Amino acid sequence: MPRAPLIAALLLGTALPAAAQDAEAGQRVFNQCRACHSINAGGRNGVGPNLHGILDRKAGTAEGFRYSASLREKAAGGLVWDEATLRAYIANPKAVVPAGSMSFPGLRNEQQLGDLIAYLKSNS
Repeated sequence: MPRAPLIAALLLGTALPAAAQDAEAGQRVFNQCRACHSINAGGRNGVGPNLHGILDRKAGTAEGFRYSASLREKAAGGLVWDEATLRAYIANPKAVVPAGSMSFPGLRNEQQLGDLIAYLKSNS
């Protein structure tokens, strides 16, 4: 993007156009998650639950996974992994489930976050 429109957008407080979400790039971002999660249909649970079909799924419902008490409490309160909730959780897990057991500190890069959500959607 040329510098003048960027500077004008920053000075005026207007939003810049968002980059498109890329599921293929999101698959590369998901490599950070693979240490604890799988995403294949019927795949195993690991340290974290299988994430296949995570979008719009009620929290705490992956078959055979033992969730933390904090996440079970949030799930009992109606937590559903819609796009907005999942985005907030991936960006900062402790902000959504404060005493949860996920050790990932969060993904702060907005483009990577959007790409990862696109990848999760493609596996839901």
